[in-house]
Amino acid sequence: MSTEQNQGARILLVDDDTSLLKLLAIRIESKGYQVTTCESGMAALQLLKNNVFDAVVTDLRMDEMDGMALHRQLQSRYPALPVIMMTAHGSIPDAVEATKQGIFAFLTKPVDKDELFDSLAKAIEIHGLGADENSKSSNIVTRSGAMLHLLEQVKLLGPTHVNVLISGASGTGKELLANAIHQYSHASEGPFVAINCGAVPGELLESELFGHKKGAFTGAVKDHQGLFQQAQGGTLFLDEIGDMPLNLQVKLLRVLQEKTIRPVGFQEEIPIDVRIVSATHKNLPDAIANQQFREDLYYRLNVVNLKLPPLRERREDVSLLAQYFSASIAKRMNQKEKRFTNDAMHALVRHDWPGNIRQLQNVVEQVVALTPGEVISVQLVESALNSNESNIEPLSLNDAKKEFERDYVINTLKMAGGNVAEGAKLAKRNRSDFYKLIKKHNIDVDNII
Repeated sequence: MSTEQNQGARILLVDDDTSLLKLLAIRIESKGYQVTTCESGMAALQLLKNNVFDAVVTDLRMDEMDGMALHRQLQSRYPALPVIMMTAHGSIPDAVEATKQGIFAFLTKPVDKDELFDSLAKAIEIHGLGADENSKSSNIVTRSGAMLHLLEQVKLLGPTHVNVLISGASGTGKELLANAIHQYSHASEGPFVAINCGAVPGELLESELFGHKKGAFTGAVKDHQGLFQQAQGGTLFLDEIGDMPLNLQVKLLRVLQEKTIRPVGFQEEIPIDVRIVSATHKNLPDAIANQQFREDLYYRLNVVNLKLPPLRERREDVSLLAQYFSASIAKRMNQKEKRFTNDAMHALVRHDWPGNIRQLQNVVEQVVALTPGEVISVQLVESALNSNESNIEPLSLNDAKKEFERDYVINTLKMAGGNVAEGAKLAKRNRSDFYKLIKKHNIDVDNII
């Protein structure tokens, strides 16, 4: 790979030997890479929370968290990120073990610069120039490290054909993410068909999904091809799957098991080849406990779970999205794009966005329509935020309590540096009770540092 192709590739360099760290950084930068350095595995994980890298080069022997422990964390959180391991204690057993665990390359110190450059070039050639390209090709507008790493997972999942369940609050972009999975799949040339299971009355949903024969019920005046058949050879996105009636959940489970459907009024089975991606804003384990959702269907749909963060947890995207929506409106209306003042943009960024991206889009549409000139003022933004907030449907008391409890546990764990025992002390709860709260809200303690 040439130096020109390396331009823009971002390398995270981790070593507790500061002098070697500086020397290696200079060497790697000389080949056109962008290099970020840190002196510990914990610092590397912190950096990765809000930054995207194309490869990690790390020392094996480090205090607190060694290179292999760091790699295990990276493999769990960022499976598409290639890791190159260095060690002054190189041996054949170490190299073999590292290769077994998925290390991209194993280099012995003093590191041969040509070997290092060759490993970096191959890593980037194989894995690609990371998640910014993923973002462009998926039509998802983001610079958030969390979102870009999510797109890395999407790129890996696309070709696998496994069922994916997307979790996230309303308005976070679940359909866009489902479409990204479709675009990366072998079925990308096929159709992408979406339905909101909560927006169709239960008595019509079966016909909408599976189709029906003329005369199968009152009003069935002609044969109707259902969405499963319409999605043949492609992807069917079942949004708000948690709202599907129980009787239809049984039929959907059978479809997933048999790979066939039977339209209403038909006697014969029709084979289908459809990738299923589903989504929900509900806590399905709670729904299972309350006998509102089938456990066997949940495990069929939830082979892989992708969690979309709310907009308040990706504030770096607010300005990017606001500008994108403003530009889209200008293009649609064939007019000059309107821009936000610094104060107006700051007001957008510091807002909590309970309605997520959908709410932000509504606010931008409103302020663009009400701005006579080319500059959107902070007063207009604040007025739109106040009026928009009053139109948001409030959470039920139970949902509000759950949201508060989950946020409280997460914030307490952050204050405790991810240590559960310390978090329990801060919350003035015994450790087992605190563990139950963590499990109840599906909190990934390993991702809280």
